[in-house]
Amino acid sequence: MQNDAIRLNSATTNLQVIRDFVSASARTAGFADDTVYKIQLAVDEACTNVMKHSYKNDPTQDIGISVSWDGTKLVVEITDSGLPFDPGQYHQPDLGTFIKQKKRGGLGIHLIRSLMDEVRYDRKNDKNLITLIKELKKS
Repeated sequence: MQNDAIRLNSATTNLQVIRDFVSASARTAGFADDTVYKIQLAVDEACTNVMKHSYKNDPTQDIGISVSWDGTKLVVEITDSGLPFDPGQYHQPDLGTFIKQKKRGGLGIHLIRSLMDEVRYDRKNDKNLITLIKELKKS
């Protein structure tokens, strides 16, 4: 199993480094460009949520990203030691109402779930762990 990891401070200026890191791993695994973009977008949104909500925009905190590949699926794990997130408190928005009310923001989790095959959240040892999984579809 291939496994790569990086650890960076949670400054939004590092989002491009994260996107490039994840994209390179996904391409190496054999994902098509459109799927690489979906993975990249989901990871970007998850990391932005960590930076904004878990760390309250404190760029001095660490965020870890690891990518593993087992030949059938790409697993991206994002770790932070910020505020916990309770997925039980999340309610999927009604997109029609959301658009009518011209709301901004608040669709990140919905977007992540729609782009990835599996999304998990865990809290262990005072750390948040977001796991994003994308399976390689053979044509």
